[in-house]
Amino acid sequence: MLERLSQISSHTRASATPVAAHPLDPLSAAEIKAATAIVRAAYPDKALAFNVVSMADPRKAEFLAWQSDPENVAKPAREIDIVALEAGVSGVWEGLVDLTAGKVTSWKLVQGVQPILTTEDLIKVEHFIRKDPKVIEQCVISGVPADEMYKVYCDPWTIGYDERFGTERRLQQAIMYYRSDEDDSQYSHPLDFCPIFDTETGEIIAIDIPAIRRPLSKLKHANFHSKAVEELGGYRDSVKPIIVSQPEGVSFKMTGREIEWQNFKFHIGFNYREGIVLNNITYNDHGNVRPLFYRMSLAEMVVPYGNPDHPHQRKHAFDLGEYGGGYMTNSLALGCDCKGVIHYLDAVFPDRTGEPFTIKNAICIHEEDDGVLFKHSDFRDNYTTSILARGVKLVVSQIFTAANYEYMVYWIFHMDGTIQLEIKLTGILNTYIMNAGEDTRGFGTQVYPGVNAHNHQHLFSLRINPMIDGLENSVQMVDAVRDPNPVGSKENYYGNAFRPKVTVFKNAGEAITDYDGATSRTWDMINPSKKHPYSGKPASYKLVSRESAPLLPKEGSLVWKRAAFARHTIHVTPYADRQFYPAGVYVPQTSGEPSRGLPEWIGDGSANIENTDIVLWHTFGITHFPAPEDFPIMPAEPMTLLLRPRNFFMQNPALDVPPSHIMTTSAARTAGTGAIESLTDKASRLAFSGTNGSTCH
Repeated sequence: MLERLSQISSHTRASATPVAAHPLDPLSAAEIKAATAIVRAAYPDKALAFNVVSMADPRKAEFLAWQSDPENVAKPAREIDIVALEAGVSGVWEGLVDLTAGKVTSWKLVQGVQPILTTEDLIKVEHFIRKDPKVIEQCVISGVPADEMYKVYCDPWTIGYDERFGTERRLQQAIMYYRSDEDDSQYSHPLDFCPIFDTETGEIIAIDIPAIRRPLSKLKHANFHSKAVEELGGYRDSVKPIIVSQPEGVSFKMTGREIEWQNFKFHIGFNYREGIVLNNITYNDHGNVRPLFYRMSLAEMVVPYGNPDHPHQRKHAFDLGEYGGGYMTNSLALGCDCKGVIHYLDAVFPDRTGEPFTIKNAICIHEEDDGVLFKHSDFRDNYTTSILARGVKLVVSQIFTAANYEYMVYWIFHMDGTIQLEIKLTGILNTYIMNAGEDTRGFGTQVYPGVNAHNHQHLFSLRINPMIDGLENSVQMVDAVRDPNPVGSKENYYGNAFRPKVTVFKNAGEAITDYDGATSRTWDMINPSKKHPYSGKPASYKLVSRESAPLLPKEGSLVWKRAAFARHTIHVTPYADRQFYPAGVYVPQTSGEPSRGLPEWIGDGSANIENTDIVLWHTFGITHFPAPEDFPIMPAEPMTLLLRPRNFFMQNPALDVPPSHIMTTSAARTAGTGAIESLTDKASRLAFSGTNGSTCH
């Protein structure tokens, strides 16, 4: 956070307002300055604090029309979303600026809602709690001397929802900790009370105090810095360096924010909320450029905690909707966060005054070895006849820090046309103090003496707007099922028959479905009118996602009402411009009554989603029961899903990848020594030599 404040203090300065090179590009520093200047000029009597200044996605029809004929069709207007606060005014000002025309085209006051919390909002909580007499009193009761308030820290969280306070005041809850030394990890010394902070006035309006007090731990901090490791015996000396070398450079080409790699082409966007946004993904299939997906992003996530005691029921962070995956993103470092030959993209955001600041290296783009792409050896000639190709993958990544947790987001493109999303969770457990011998009642685990880490989940919402060979798409659910005919019957005499059961969703209500491991359930995004000439099946991309934990808080619970997107694995809705956020546009302090986002869009479930422009919403994630191995810092835990081409290509689309090893029967027979079929340098940059069991270089 201190690094982010440093970034904020050194704002990017610009005087011109250049036209964006591409309609999907994020705002430049100059565009942010221009947009906020337009708003201030339009409303000079308002003392506005800017919360969001972000590119509003062009309307899809306008963008596709321009893209198909950029010489004759006007580029979509450059529109900018504005969310601003005004001192003394309840609610938020929500506006739209047409930067092309240089004017505000929409401006309204939205009441009963609270906007996202920015890093500026979060960082100031700590300064106020250290000076507040009521907080100091509770610290002394907990065992912190009054003259050591500089050693008191907090993780500021949105309050979630608390019926005592509603939505009129913009609130945060302070999760309290103590550090005996500035290098200590605070999470091994939690405090037992929770102040409630008014973000706009700077007041502590309440303090939640538990019925059973838990005094500050006197044990040594559990740390992960160098000194702590040395005290445990020092770093292992068995780790040898692995050098990543690409002497001929990268295999991708960047044109602005558009990238071309191994037949893929797409645009890389970035915004304050979703972070990375991938647009207009196409695949060049032997000269035929085929659309795959119009837009993909992480649209929301929720982290519900499982301890029912007050005020822990409020601990269910919507890290994207309440804080922003873009606002919280890290500046990535070469050799640490990314290795190899790296292309970086920056991110630019506004501060409260409307001045832009830059997060350097917000996005990392690089290639990695992808292991064996395909391989086969023929046993008939002692495995002499064989082929092996190794793959390379393209990785587009960001890492954002949400208080104690780090989320590492990797969009991965493979040579066989597969697109993968991998998320790794690391950072530090959210912890709470416990007395010696206290029973956690199964709602948490003692990961260090006096430290209780509560059970929780991480549930993500992936938004996919498919465009499989065009706009007319459907979604079908595929289950592996046993043939219903009994053993001994004419149709299934030996009882071994099984087949896929395909269910094509006709309306939004039918599409509300859940993962079923017993049937290896997957979902296909299909183009019904594009049938494969061999299989007779529609061109599709299959969603393969097995880490689809169900939302564990009960139906009717606060989290269940607020995080309606997480109730089911799959939802499908008709496409609508700028309908991006499945928990609603404004998430902080919502009660879930009514549930916002997906339930509103689905309505009675009758909307047609067959053979039309659709959006698939996929909930996936994990349930985390903490363990001591997760403390004092967690090893990265990965989760992944795949989008795989099915009945889309005529054959294996990676056949033209130069193999690392190839040997045919005729060549082996002619040479008599298992000689390898030669490959010219033009076909491959790799060198090949050897006989049976030969080495690949």
